[in-house]
Amino acid sequence: MASPKELIESILKKADVTIGGTRPQDITVRDERLYGRVLRSGSLGLGEAYLDGWWDGNELDAFFEKVLAAHLDRAVEKNLATALVVARAFLFNMQSSKRAFDIGEAHYDLGNDLYEAMLDKRMVYTGGYWKDAKTLDEAQEAKLDLVCRKIGLKEGDRILDIGCGWGSFAKFAAERYGATVVGITVSKEQAELARERCAGLPVEIRVQDYRDVREQFDHIVSLGMFEHVGVKNYRTYFETARRCLKDGGLFLLHTIGQGPSHGAIDPWIDRYIFPGGVIPSVTHVGKALEDTFVMEDWHNFGPDYDKTLMVWFKNFDAAWPALREKYGDRFYRMWKYYLLSCAGSFRARHIQLWQIVLSKEGIKGGYQSVR
Repeated sequence: MASPKELIESILKKADVTIGGTRPQDITVRDERLYGRVLRSGSLGLGEAYLDGWWDGNELDAFFEKVLAAHLDRAVEKNLATALVVARAFLFNMQSSKRAFDIGEAHYDLGNDLYEAMLDKRMVYTGGYWKDAKTLDEAQEAKLDLVCRKIGLKEGDRILDIGCGWGSFAKFAAERYGATVVGITVSKEQAELARERCAGLPVEIRVQDYRDVREQFDHIVSLGMFEHVGVKNYRTYFETARRCLKDGGLFLLHTIGQGPSHGAIDPWIDRYIFPGGVIPSVTHVGKALEDTFVMEDWHNFGPDYDKTLMVWFKNFDAAWPALREKYGDRFYRMWKYYLLSCAGSFRARHIQLWQIVLSKEGIKGGYQSVR
């Protein structure tokens, strides 16, 4: 019978990954207990072992690109940790209104200094649009402008920004297009800084759950927030958006997406980065949209998120000496693992980045796609 080490080596060989090798995708094992831990706990065990210093990757993003492109996650994903995350997503409403603010405290309230150091000058915490961009600042401005053009934004329009972050879209839409914006977030830290950054503009920032919005708007956008909504709330989310959207308006949904409809995210990401997070599938979105919206356009530019994440890590790594005392070395390994594993996942096309344009009754004559 093969040993745990031999089993892991044989699995990694299928992805052209070597233990002790010198190529970007190869890894170094520092504690032999790693093999049993991965076989018992899958991706959760792999990530926690990395936090504990049991192994290192020459280039983590390259390792995850190889592993996920070869679908090795399927070889070790049938473990209790993964099963519990999936079951929890379907059996319990982990994103109920009572829990709506938990993700703000767990992730977005970590510290504005961390995000200011890592992100672009506008503090956009979603994937950029790199079609004609050469820098992160250019990619994020291009993405914000793409959103505005897709909804046909014009001066005087009133916009709802669901999950407004630090006010990047609100500020851009107000400055460049003369729009009035209401931005909502579940993070007190985000709201405080967003209000500072949008001072003097026709922008209102609220700490509010999306389910509690009652006004109507000319258009609605939601950039990188849908991943926190949860399968059990998708229908409510779209019904809320329909209620808040004026006739003739457009709703642009920007979200990470995946192929399988298992209603959960990686167990390690769930525990350490985005508690209760769910990456939707095409099936999830399509089913929840029935009888609520007409899908006008569906744009996938997932590889652009890989580029964004790599720059985020470069910025984070460069700023680490100033952040180290506050956050600690274990946080560095956690954040590095988060950013680079996600980059590899997008590069392998394991996960996607979607912008979906929706209308209430269909655009007369058809919607002209914008790229």
